[in-house]
Amino acid sequence: MKRNVLLNPGPATTTDSVKMAQVIPDICPREKEFVQIMREVEEGLVKIVHGDPEEYTAVLFCGSGTINMDICLNSLLPADKKVLVINNGAYSSRAVEICEYYHLDHINLRLPIDKQMDLAVVEKTLQENPDIALVYTTHHETGTGLLNPIREIGALVHRYGAVFAVDTTSTYAMRPINIAEDNVDFCMASAQKGIMSMTGLSFIVGKKSIIEASASYPTRSYYCNLYMQYEYAKKNGEMHFTPPVQVIYATRQALKEYFAEGEEAKWARHTRVHTAIREGLERLGFEIFIPKELESGLVAAAMYPNDPNWDFVKIHDYCYERGFTIYPGKVEQRGMFRLCSLGAIDKEDIEAFFEVFEEALRTYQVQVPVVY
Repeated sequence: MKRNVLLNPGPATTTDSVKMAQVIPDICPREKEFVQIMREVEEGLVKIVHGDPEEYTAVLFCGSGTINMDICLNSLLPADKKVLVINNGAYSSRAVEICEYYHLDHINLRLPIDKQMDLAVVEKTLQENPDIALVYTTHHETGTGLLNPIREIGALVHRYGAVFAVDTTSTYAMRPINIAEDNVDFCMASAQKGIMSMTGLSFIVGKKSIIEASASYPTRSYYCNLYMQYEYAKKNGEMHFTPPVQVIYATRQALKEYFAEGEEAKWARHTRVHTAIREGLERLGFEIFIPKELESGLVAAAMYPNDPNWDFVKIHDYCYERGFTIYPGKVEQRGMFRLCSLGAIDKEDIEAFFEVFEEALRTYQVQVPVVY
């Protein structure tokens, strides 16, 4: 099977064993055999973030990572209360859009996209708005590579009696997370990201007690209601609606491989990959948007050079034809591309990529080192 190295922010490069785990006899997802597989997956997802299974659960949904954002925001807000979205990037901005579409009472606390959140500003907002019941933010803003201090934010949120939901889509199963010690009530991700499975399955890991309390909250969605999905799974061991069967088999295999590699070893591998990415970009003269001390260690956002011969599409296509995928983006109207360290890749893949990438630059006569 041809192997592609995906340096985009998801889906990730997968192992052949995860791919082949999808090739199974047809099965009705209501069979006891499949229900047991669902339970294995749910338990593994809670274990990754060191959750106490008596206190935390994993609730599964069909969809991409955005479905998790939708579910947490529409399901966890009591009547006559507010959401505070701490917003310093594209994915927190998406949470604001969800609040707007559901007409949820919310505060959009906009902060600079190149700096970690100002905790004093967050606390002041909480003090001035005692009706904030839900605080939402993003652990790692994938658009820039910025890492936010969720443990410190969570401590503030809990001091003011609110629930803390964090988009961990691009850190879950990559950077180590301890859901209780990090003061997080709900975290979330999708199967195609850190656990290196396939697209189509998303999950929310959170406190059972808060989910159960949300049964009395206003229901704003049918398919995307956290309590309904949780309660159905609790009673029946199944997803309420048809699950992505083959993806769940792949995810079971991916979880086996996650625990075989181990949390520390996996994070060390992602760190090796990111270090190689950063060193390769710096050697070629590229500016990286987020400084090393503020980054996640998972994404490097490189600014387009000021060179008339630079053409991202041509560079992308040259690399793609040779098995490497890079990803575009924009930060404050400045062109940029991103190289990400997720997936079943290692330092040697990055070294091979930069050989191809530099060939592309020279083929299209982009000055090396690049100029700004």
